Amino acid sequence: MMTAGRTKRIVVKLGTSTLTAGTPYLSPPHIVELVRQMSNLYHQGHEIVLVSSGAMAAGRERLSFPKLPKEIPAKQMLSAVGQPRLMALYEQLFGLYSLTVAQVLLTRYDLANRRSYLNSRNTIAALLQQGVVPVVNENDTITTEEIRLGDNDNLSALVANLIESDLLVILTDQPGLYTSDPHQDCDAKLVDEVKDSAIPDWLWEAAGGTVNDLGTGGMVTKLGAADLARRAGTEVVIGDGRHPDILLKLIKGEALGTRFTPVVSSLEGRKRYILAGSNAQGKLVVDAGAARALKKGGSLLPVGVAQVLGEFERGDTVCVIDPDQQEIARGLANYSATHLAQIQGQQSEAIEAILGFAYGDWVIHHNDMVIL
Repeated sequence: MMTAGRTKRIVVKLGTSTLTAGTPYLSPPHIVELVRQMSNLYHQGHEIVLVSSGAMAAGRERLSFPKLPKEIPAKQMLSAVGQPRLMALYEQLFGLYSLTVAQVLLTRYDLANRRSYLNSRNTIAALLQQGVVPVVNENDTITTEEIRLGDNDNLSALVANLIESDLLVILTDQPGLYTSDPHQDCDAKLVDEVKDSAIPDWLWEAAGGTVNDLGTGGMVTKLGAADLARRAGTEVVIGDGRHPDILLKLIKGEALGTRFTPVVSSLEGRKRYILAGSNAQGKLVVDAGAARALKKGGSLLPVGVAQVLGEFERGDTVCVIDPDQQEIARGLANYSATHLAQIQGQQSEAIEAILGFAYGDWVIHHNDMVIL
């Protein structure tokens, strides 16, 4: 269980049923209550990222609930109408608490492609550094079936992994996960905590799968999202968005909803990501000083790069080779091979003058590196 008192990076996922309070309409009084809690956490020193559903519901409401086919173009149209309306509401409500919001729209491609993954992560990190609350949604207006994430439960887990979140809170219209369907079984009991590394089969069966006219998923998607996030080192709580001050109580350590303990540390989750997927696209030979710095936990700077081998793009995985030709690390390149060849051996402050731009002072940040 998370300890109270330290700064935490928190992803809050609001489902459509939570935003509408179970009605066909967005519920501003209910939404402002959740915004109040998130703003309170922000002013306590925590970092907040909001993953919000509701764009289609907002569009459907704005168009007076038209009868439409269920194909993707109709859903994209509703999202295109509803997304700006939803963001305007968030801008207004967070503004009541002197907070600025930013819209971040993602697709599966953004989170599967190394370069886009890195760009997305850096953008959200920059927003958090500036005290802005990112509001994340799937980019429904342009997605096709091949690149759709499918639901914002899954998106929230991927975002939690993307930014190395301490806590993911998935708010819904139920108190949490039950041992069976509480609507059909009066003996169903709330599952307080899931600690097993593998979620038991009976819990998957109990979650079932439901889809309503407002949202796109049910408890089974939330269970899948929780399993994904906890395997990246994030603690997860599925809870009732209607419970008074649920976010404030959770951050204090109160036992609410269904809590999932992380399977690995967040660092181990990032290591797994870097080492997984495609093979390393290139190699960077570093000098002895850089090799020593890396082993002590430092980032790789251009001044320490002696040679660039192979072709790779920004965000690709590369091997780091010491002067004895031994691979000592692997990480995500912050610059392409072409650009690295121009700045290798140079001081970081010279990057912008040489390239005309800069993505940062480092070639590989220590958070994006695995020491082997």
